Amino acid sequence: MEPLTIIPVVGIGEIVAESDLAQIIADAADLHDGDVLVVTQKIVSKAENMMVDIDPNNPLSHKPLVERESVRILRRRGELIISQTKHGFVCANAGIDLSNVDRGQAALLPEDSDRSARRIRDGIRGKAGYDVAVIISDTFGRPWRRGLTDVAIGSAGIAPIADLRGTPDSNGRELMVTEVCLVDEITAAAELVMGKSEGIPVAIVRGIDPAWLGDDFGNVGDTIVRDPADDLFR
Repeated sequence: MEPLTIIPVVGIGEIVAESDLAQIIADAADLHDGDVLVVTQKIVSKAENMMVDIDPNNPLSHKPLVERESVRILRRRGELIISQTKHGFVCANAGIDLSNVDRGQAALLPEDSDRSARRIRDGIRGKAGYDVAVIISDTFGRPWRRGLTDVAIGSAGIAPIADLRGTPDSNGRELMVTEVCLVDEITAAAELVMGKSEGIPVAIVRGIDPAWLGDDFGNVGDTIVRDPADDLFR
């Protein structure tokens, strides 16, 4: 098995509206073909001008944005809202983020994180000549478990799900239902070197099996989000 290496990309600098993320990442990172880039939602939202002004003196001024960005409210408790976004994600406050942004601003989720991932992937291939996969990450909580973790909200050039059904386990028995969320596992691993306050918005994950890389696997939006008809908890 190929060893897995996770490399923080330093020197990204401040991202503003219309920043060319592909060029910035290509300039800062020592890339190899077959690398998987994990890019935080925050810098994608900044580059795509998904920042909204809010009242810096009102800690609840982002709540109307939460209502606007939600297609369904699942639960309210005090100031916390658990909602479903138009992307299909179920998360706190419709994914609207106030951390690591200027006071008086809120970051919305990208309009289409899969498209954002494709744009970065295509841009790096065109500008630097490297064939890499790209995952857009965000921080979510999880039902029944304490603590936050980073998950994938967009991807390009990599299988979101590693479908192991029909393959043998270590004892030779056929796996019947095992589907591994590959992009979530990679994203959570990358977060270990990115952190929440270190100012490192990009990481390289090197050593992913080439069998899971390429353009024929779909993306997060049409692969990972569970259809409500198959969801036992909504």
